[in-house]
Amino acid sequence: MVRDRNSLYNYLIFNHKNMKSRIKTLLLLLLPVVGMAQDKTVTVTPAMFDKINDEVVLSTSDGWLFKQGNDTAWAKKDMNTNGWKKFKPADFSEKYADKNGKAEGWFRIKIRLDETLDKQQLGLRWVSSAAADIYIDGARFASFGNTGENGKPYAENRVFVNYLPVGVNFKNGGEFTIVVHFVDYLSPSPPRQLKSQGDPMLSLTGPASTTLLTSQRSKMFLYVTIWVSVCTILSLLFWLLSINNPAEKQLRLIAICSTFFALLTYFSMRIRLTDLSYADYGLNTYGLFLMAEFILITMPIILANIFKRKLSRKFKALAFVIALYSVIVFFLPLLFGFIAVGAANLFLVIVCIYYIVSSWRKLRGAQWCIVAGLLSSALFFTAIQIWGIVNNGADYTPDIIFYLRTGFLLSFPISLLVYVAIRFKEIINEVRQNAEQVVQLSEEKKQEALNRQKTLEDEVNRQTAEIRTTLDHLKSTQTQLIQSEKMASLGELTAGIAHEIQNPLNFVNNFSEINTELVGEMKQEIEKGDLEEIKAIALDIEENSKKINMHGKRADAIVKGMLQHSKTGSAVKEPTNINALADEYFRLSYHGLRSKDKNFNAELVTHFDQKLPKINVIPQDIGRVLLNLFNNAFYAVNQKQKTAGVDYKAEVSVSTSKENGQVTIKVKDNGTGMPDSIKEKIMQPFFTTKPTGEGTGLGLSLTYDMVVKGHGGSITVESKEGKGSEFMIKLPA
Repeated sequence: MVRDRNSLYNYLIFNHKNMKSRIKTLLLLLLPVVGMAQDKTVTVTPAMFDKINDEVVLSTSDGWLFKQGNDTAWAKKDMNTNGWKKFKPADFSEKYADKNGKAEGWFRIKIRLDETLDKQQLGLRWVSSAAADIYIDGARFASFGNTGENGKPYAENRVFVNYLPVGVNFKNGGEFTIVVHFVDYLSPSPPRQLKSQGDPMLSLTGPASTTLLTSQRSKMFLYVTIWVSVCTILSLLFWLLSINNPAEKQLRLIAICSTFFALLTYFSMRIRLTDLSYADYGLNTYGLFLMAEFILITMPIILANIFKRKLSRKFKALAFVIALYSVIVFFLPLLFGFIAVGAANLFLVIVCIYYIVSSWRKLRGAQWCIVAGLLSSALFFTAIQIWGIVNNGADYTPDIIFYLRTGFLLSFPISLLVYVAIRFKEIINEVRQNAEQVVQLSEEKKQEALNRQKTLEDEVNRQTAEIRTTLDHLKSTQTQLIQSEKMASLGELTAGIAHEIQNPLNFVNNFSEINTELVGEMKQEIEKGDLEEIKAIALDIEENSKKINMHGKRADAIVKGMLQHSKTGSAVKEPTNINALADEYFRLSYHGLRSKDKNFNAELVTHFDQKLPKINVIPQDIGRVLLNLFNNAFYAVNQKQKTAGVDYKAEVSVSTSKENGQVTIKVKDNGTGMPDSIKEKIMQPFFTTKPTGEGTGLGLSLTYDMVVKGHGGSITVESKEGKGSEFMIKLPA
C-alpha cells in the first residue's frame, strides 16, 4: 500500500495495472450516486477522490453513453442521445472492431462539480495507447495521438504509464459534458486483441495530485538534466584525454565506461521525462539495461588495469559472451532473460569485489579513488533500496531520493575524474623525480660524456673535411666534364662550319682561277686588236667576279652567324626565328658527322611552320640544345646503319609548330631507339650509352637544364627499342 500523498508519483509509475482493479472496487463503494443513464448527472465531491491516489476514475462509472461509428456532431453538448446505449469505456473490447480491425466510437458523460472544488486546479488524465479526442461542453479540450480527423493518418497515443494530467479549470458548481472520441486497432497477429488491450482509463485528478505531479516532474527534469550533463561532459573530457595520450590504455577504458554512463542517464531521462508509446518504452528500457550491463562488464577491466592485474583469457571470453548475450536477451523469454542477466551481473560484481579485496594491501595513491567511487555507488544504491522497502516503493518523491540517486549515478564517474587528476599528478611527480636523478649524475660520468662528445665532434670534423675534399674533387671533375662536353660540341660545330664554308670557298677559288686564265686570253686578243672577243672575255670576267662576290658574302654570313651564336656575354633573351635556327644547326650537325665518316648518309627532312612567330630565347642556349639532339639522332641512325641491311634508309626529321601558346620542336629519327629502363635515366648527369671516350653523359642533362630551368619549357622523349626516338621540346611563345 502507498502510505501518503508524497508517494503518489511513484505509485502511479510502478503500480498502474494493479491500480485499475483497486480503483474499480473503490469507485463501486464511493460512487453510489452515479446514475445509470446520462440524465442522471454524476456529482463529484472531494470525498470521492481516492485518499491514496487523489483521483476519481471516470472510465468505470455507470453514467456513460456510447455510440459506435464516427460523426463530429456527436461532440455537441446538448445533442439528442436517442439511440445511444449505456456503456462504460472500461468494458470496451475487441468485439466492437469492424472487419478491417478498426474499433471506433464516442463516449459521453455528464459531470457536476461540488461547490467546494471552486477555484482549484483539477486535471484530466488519459492512460491508453489508443488515440482519443476529448471534448468538454462541445469544445475540444485535448487530443492524444490522432484519431484521423482533418484527413490526417491515424497515430496511436504515445503515452507513458506516468502520463501527467492536463490541467483544466471548471466553473464553480457548474455542470459539464465530457465526450471522448475513441479509436483503436486490432493487433495483426493472433490473438487478435486491441493494441491498447482495451480498458482505457479516463480519470479526474484532484488539486493536490495535479500540483504534486507537476512539481515532481519539474524536479525530475532538473535532476536528470544534471545527471545527463555531468556524465556527457565527463565522457567528452575522458575521450579528449585518451586521444591526446594514446599510450595510457586506462584512459581509453575510462572513456568507454563514462560513455556508457552518459547513455545510461540518457535512456533514464527518456523513460522518466518523455511521453513514449509502450513499444518505445520497452526499447528505451532495454537500452537502459544494456548500458548498465556494459558498465558492469567494463568495471572489472578498468580495475584490472588500474590495479595492474592480468585478465585471464577465460574472463575475456566470458565477458564477450555476456556482452553478446546482453544484445540478444531482448529476443528471449522475459523470465529466462532476467534470471540469466541477474546471474551474469552477480558474477561481474563478484569479480569487482575480488579485485578490490585481493589488491587491498597494495592500493596506492589514485587507486583509492576508484575504490571510494565504487563503495559510494554501492552505499547509495543500498540506501535507495532500503528507502523503497520501508516506504513501499515511494523511492523518489521525497527530495532525499533525488540526492541518493544523484550520488549513485555520479559518484563513480566523478571518482574516475578524481583518479585521472591524481594519476596525472603522480605521473608529473615521477617525471620530476627521474629528471632530478638525471641531473644528479656524478661529475665523473658528466666528464666522460663530455669526452665522448668531444671525440665525436673531432670525428665529425674529420669526416666533414674529407667530405669537403671529395666535393671539391667532384666539382673539379664536373667542371672538366662540362668543358669536355663543350669542346666536343665545339668540335662538331667546327666541323660543320668548315664544311659549310668550304663550298663557297671552292667557288671563289675556281672562279678566281678562271678569271686569271681569261685575263691572259684577253691580253692576247688585245695584241691582236680583236675588240669583239675582248668584250666577250670581259663579260665573262665580270660574271665570274659577281659569283666570287656572292660566294664570299655567303661565307661571310656563315661566319657572322656562328659568331653571333657563340657569344658568351650576358646571355639575354632576344626575338629569335626558331625555324632558321633549327635549319642551320640541323645541317651543321649533319656535315660535322659527315666530316668524320665519309660513308655516312641520311635523309634530312624538315617540316617548319612558316607562320611561326619569333620567340624570346637565348639563341646560343637553344642552338646548343638543338645541336645535342641532332648529334644524338645522327649518331643513332649511324649506329643502326652499320648493322641493318641494305634496305634500311636512315632518316632524321625536325618539325616546328605552335600549339596552346607554346612553340613545339620535334626531333625524330629511325635509329636504334632505347628501352624503358634507359629512357628513365637519359636526363641524369653523367649517364651515357656511348663507348668510353665518345660521350661525357652531360649533353642531355645540360639540354634539360637549359630548356626547363633556363626557359621555363619542357622536354619529353618517346622511344621504342629498335624503332627510333622522338624528342619534343616545348617553349613558351
